[in-house]
Amino acid sequence: MNAIMGEKISIITYKAQTTRHRIMGIMNGEDFQVVYSDTPGIVKPAYKLHNSMMSVINEALEDADIFLLVIDVKDRRQPEEHIIEKMKRSGKPVIIVLNKMDLIKKELMFPMAADWSKRMPGAEIVPVSSTKGKNVDTVLNLVLEKLPEHPGYFDKVEFTTRTMRFFVSEMIREKIFLCLEKEIPYASEVIIDSYKEEAGIDRIAATIYVERDTQKSIMIGKGGSMLKKIGTEARLDMEEFLGKKVFLELFVKVNKDWRNNANKLKNFGY
Repeated sequence: MNAIMGEKISIITYKAQTTRHRIMGIMNGEDFQVVYSDTPGIVKPAYKLHNSMMSVINEALEDADIFLLVIDVKDRRQPEEHIIEKMKRSGKPVIIVLNKMDLIKKELMFPMAADWSKRMPGAEIVPVSSTKGKNVDTVLNLVLEKLPEHPGYFDKVEFTTRTMRFFVSEMIREKIFLCLEKEIPYASEVIIDSYKEEAGIDRIAATIYVERDTQKSIMIGKGGSMLKKIGTEARLDMEEFLGKKVFLELFVKVNKDWRNNANKLKNFGY
């Protein structure tokens, strides 16, 4: 979605389960409006948080006009068969995007495409390199070809349904995933406490919640070094995205077992 939109709307890391929310990207042309719906990856629920993430996928499967099934060709994990079957039964067009084609040998791509042709008869299959922009236009043209005619759902000036608070919280969360290992990124959540826009600078305060005191210590780091690293890298991304200076203040707090508590998840926007 980021490659097609030309905007970094969804955060990206090399770790699984990075995306937790459904994120809309609205692309407008002279005679079209495409609303891309980026969903969390498909996982077997281990926490109530995962149940929330999977409900988002089911919602998207119901209201989408076209399915873009993005397959990481370097990832051995495959989508659950019941998701594949649901797409088949829907009767809606399916485009299978074999992403990261630049990272594997060409001779491996053909059997992979053939396998998906058998699994999803009638689906369009497009090998893509999002980072290099290869075949991204092919995907867009296929989407435009298969979209039903309908008046636009959103104003032409909009490019997403999410707020700026959401985007800056995701930028912080992305840096947590990139800077920390094991369970800590998955046990963390970011809440924007305040966002003040001023001439030439935005002042943002955010709290990072983790589940245990030991995670809090690691998140802060010796002498605050890890928290400073996360904050600096997130602030630079925010300044590029917003086109202005950002003053970012980060805090870390413990919220025990938030991933398995329905009320806490609701408070966190799930």
